[in-house]
Amino acid sequence: MSRLPLLFLASAALCLVIGVSMGIAMGIAHDFHLAPVHAHLNLLGWTSLALMGLTFRAWPELTENKVAAATQYLLSAGAAFAFPAGIYLSIEHQSPLLAIAAAMVWMAGALLFLARLVMLLWRGLPAAEPEPALRPMAAE
Repeated sequence: MSRLPLLFLASAALCLVIGVSMGIAMGIAHDFHLAPVHAHLNLLGWTSLALMGLTFRAWPELTENKVAAATQYLLSAGAAFAFPAGIYLSIEHQSPLLAIAAAMVWMAGALLFLARLVMLLWRGLPAAEPEPALRPMAAE
């Protein structure tokens, strides 16, 4: 099995820890002017990357094309880290170039993700195997 889902999830967890740390620091300082950076770390980084990782885990067929799968990860994870950094530069230094570029990279990753899902849907999947029956837990 591919390690790609775990790579997505580890990247997502790193964004979560950074985003939560930033949120705690903003709360302690009562200074929320960088809230958009915090929000995008959590939304693009934690939420979106985690959902992509879980999707790759649920449909391992998405990892069959190694180049497309690696490209999907590099675009999405790279932009998930670069976009909040770009928002920071835009807020603090009135320099939006990184945010704009990272947003375009994020869009490319999202479009690739969609295209790969649509291709998988059109290709058709074999009938899902039925889930094993749930067994009651043994009494202790």
